[in-house]
Amino acid sequence: MKRKLRMGMVGGGNDAFIGAVHRIAAFMDGKIELVCGAFSVNQEISVQSGRDLFVAEDRIYPDYKTMIEKEALLPDGERMDFLTIVTPNFLHYEPAKLALEAGFDVVVEKPITLSLAEAKSLQDIVERTGRTLCLTHTYSGYPMVKQAKAMVAAGHFGKIRKVVVEYPQGWLSRLTEREGNAGAAWRTDPKRSGKSLAMGDIGVHAAHLAEHITGLRIQEVCADLTTFVEGRALDDDGAVLLRFNEGAKGVLMASQISAGEENAVRIRIYGEKGGLEWANEDPNNLIVKMLDIPRQIYRTGNNYAAPYTLSSFATHNTRIPAGHPEGLLESFANIYRNFALTVSAKREGKTPTAEQLDFPTVADGVRGMAFIDTVVKSNGSNEKWTKFES
Repeated sequence: MKRKLRMGMVGGGNDAFIGAVHRIAAFMDGKIELVCGAFSVNQEISVQSGRDLFVAEDRIYPDYKTMIEKEALLPDGERMDFLTIVTPNFLHYEPAKLALEAGFDVVVEKPITLSLAEAKSLQDIVERTGRTLCLTHTYSGYPMVKQAKAMVAAGHFGKIRKVVVEYPQGWLSRLTEREGNAGAAWRTDPKRSGKSLAMGDIGVHAAHLAEHITGLRIQEVCADLTTFVEGRALDDDGAVLLRFNEGAKGVLMASQISAGEENAVRIRIYGEKGGLEWANEDPNNLIVKMLDIPRQIYRTGNNYAAPYTLSSFATHNTRIPAGHPEGLLESFANIYRNFALTVSAKREGKTPTAEQLDFPTVADGVRGMAFIDTVVKSNGSNEKWTKFES
């Protein structure tokens, strides 16, 4: 395409954190522009947010239904190309459904919906309409995560035996939802967040990262969830034993009461011949540990000689020379860029490359909701193992 993709946005007004992150990521490569939005249920905030973002007055809409209806009536050369949804979980499904059925592609925050049934419904709609849906599992966008995935797929570590993944945070160590923290308030409300807090908000990231890098699928879980903060309606800490296909075993920990922690996502994967380690707080480094070989560190942006050459997926998602940190915003932007390249290729009648198609989809969303459901079911069961059903 010889123009930018036009983006509409639901949520993400001046009173929201994640909306600005999405916009920075979307705009980073110059392939996307914001043309319309319904930025908040508070009309004053929505209108002022649109004005601050230089959106035309007549395209700052009172709600997402009106936006989708009116945008669909505009000529192809004017209307939005896709909708980004950055609302709380309970407001993901309907705008995504309406947008897909109106002929628009969709980007949506994780988890994809409030329930597994809604996620499956969206999957059916995507398959029926042929539209593209992107789910923003941010951590899968890092270059060294791509490198880890490529090395596992190439058999570098042999058959995978063990996966250890963790996501500790400390920001909900107190009853923050009753102290004026809006983000905490909706996340701890089952009606707006869903049936799990720790597993639904961050555990799903850890589960996706484990499946994304290994290429394996969780088949059974044994979960223990806890609500440590008195007065809270949902779990704020949990540990899960995992059984993958092909015999691999795993441990997943997600906690939002790990006082002093920030966003310490970390994954370790071990195969027959060696293992790897990657951490969000040190994202440029991929540590490789092989039997009988000194520990190696692969670094983002380096043009290593064979046999240490970085994969095309790692280099495709690298933006700047080695030694310059690439963090969350760049990872987020990689997801948006790959989505934009895929949508543009399809509009031109071309087949997107494997590198362009490398972003989380509705299928990942269904897996995420199934993970949440299965973990909650396991926690309430007296059986040791609960079958993962998606």
